Amino acid sequence: MGRRQFLVSTAVGIGGLALGEGSAQALEEASAVPAGSPPAFGTGSGMGPEVNVQTFQEAEKLVQVSLTPTHRWQAANSWRENLSNVYARRTGPKKVLLEDGLAPYSTWSPLLDGAQPLVTEAYFSRSQEDPGTLPNNEAAIAYAPVSKLSRWIESRQLTSERLTHIYLDRLERYNKTLRCAITVMPEQALKAAISADAEIAAGHYRGPLHGIPWGAKDLIDTAGIPTTYGAEPFRNRIPSQDAAVVTRLNQAGAVLVAKLSLGALALNDVWFGGQTMNPWLPQEGSSGSSAGPGSATAAGLVGFSMGSETGGSIVSPSMRCGVTGLRPTYGRVPRSGSMTLCWSLDKLGPMTRSVEDAMLVLSAIHGHDVGDAQSQTIPLHFDANANIEGLRVGYIKSWMHEEPATDVDLAVLEALQQMGLKPVEVFLPDWPYESLNTILFAESAASFEELTLSGGLDQLGVQTSDAWPNLFRQSRFLSAVDFVQADRLRRKVAKEMERVFKEVDLLLVPSLRDEILTITNATGHPSLTMRAGFTQISQARSDWAPDPSRPTIHFSTPQRVPYGITLIGRLFDEGLIGQVGRLLEKKLKVVDACPEGFA
Repeated sequence: MGRRQFLVSTAVGIGGLALGEGSAQALEEASAVPAGSPPAFGTGSGMGPEVNVQTFQEAEKLVQVSLTPTHRWQAANSWRENLSNVYARRTGPKKVLLEDGLAPYSTWSPLLDGAQPLVTEAYFSRSQEDPGTLPNNEAAIAYAPVSKLSRWIESRQLTSERLTHIYLDRLERYNKTLRCAITVMPEQALKAAISADAEIAAGHYRGPLHGIPWGAKDLIDTAGIPTTYGAEPFRNRIPSQDAAVVTRLNQAGAVLVAKLSLGALALNDVWFGGQTMNPWLPQEGSSGSSAGPGSATAAGLVGFSMGSETGGSIVSPSMRCGVTGLRPTYGRVPRSGSMTLCWSLDKLGPMTRSVEDAMLVLSAIHGHDVGDAQSQTIPLHFDANANIEGLRVGYIKSWMHEEPATDVDLAVLEALQQMGLKPVEVFLPDWPYESLNTILFAESAASFEELTLSGGLDQLGVQTSDAWPNLFRQSRFLSAVDFVQADRLRRKVAKEMERVFKEVDLLLVPSLRDEILTITNATGHPSLTMRAGFTQISQARSDWAPDPSRPTIHFSTPQRVPYGITLIGRLFDEGLIGQVGRLLEKKLKVVDACPEGFA
């Protein structure tokens, strides 16, 4: 149909007129487009299924808009010529495959409008504290932080081979209870440990991660070793290359011992092997989606682990399992070779048993990689012995007195003040931050479009309304206009965070406050979640929406569980929150406690 023919037929249709005398000649003239005429909308051949007024009337409910009857009629009667062809990439006849690893062309940087990070000079100084004598108890060795393990290995009081055996034995003993490891690799790990010992004996010590056994969340590719995403359709997937962070940790001499569980496709804590459990309270899940890293690190099954976060997947299991979780600035750590959930939100970060451990790992993995266009090389500045007096710590007063905050949050604010920091009350506008989740849902549904359309999602074990299968299907009906508006809101929110960080040096927030999880994941700010005390609970906690068919356990006697707080830092200023966190950890003196039954 030519442009004039389309316009004539539309005008006649809207007016409700019948074609009269001379109409054939008029249509013939309308179809003759003069030479040099530009292309125009509405001149397509008409493709896709027929739609009608009722189609639009029902679809309006999904995107919460309302058309007039005239506008609805016009939209329905021109849909196949105007917009149906935008789906040709997927529906044909000229289908185009979008390969795994192909990122969107548009890029996003947390640094607004060409702004530069405050940190401009690289510097890293670890603590020089005496690690003490190597314990006789193997459990005590297993629970020691990397800051101590590395000193014992460097001084050859402890071999990597012995330490690797300790962790492999503990994985064998406790994984049946916790279901935190998907793949354990004893032969490969021991070979790497023996090699590390030989290098160290020859005087080639690579640094604080040399010979330290670790575990990777099973969405981080490992060459020749299954990387399953915790999901049934991928349980036999074996990548041919290592992810960038694996390569960097190999270069640092770390020893990979296990691929750790995650909720299927990075949601919550249920994977194809069951639910990953919390060592502190094995009657509840470990939270997710970095479920295995949280559980295995808390139970002393690895020296440290690597997790990932899109909307809370490092913060939540770190909080639940009482470990330290560092979510770096967006772009600080390359994601090359890791499962994509959301291109503009995904971040990789360490989960450890102490704050300094997290900084030691970050120092080995940060920096640009060609496989991740969003990754950046920006100096990392961390001084374990820095003076933090006079730093301004921001807090939102109302949040400290509302759920999910507890007395621990207030106690930490007081502790920071005692340490010489200056509390500063700040505010954020009362905006609908949940609208930012349009980006999360749209990008994740795009990432797993093929799995959705092929029916592969039906293989996932959890099919509830709040699980990915349903959410991916629902997300196909999100408005593209609203996606762009959410992206604009993201910039508006980022400007508010920029304003806040002109008033303070860091923020103290309740770890699981929904607004701050959404805001800071969208703006890319780094966070440090760390154990700060304990609290009592009378009911097991769950990542899933309340469901009468899946009730959680109630306890007749309240259960004591760890409780963590979160420090939010300026963009690419992980070093400062690491410095504050390390000294706060020393003041609170709660990090050394271990879960009963695993010590």
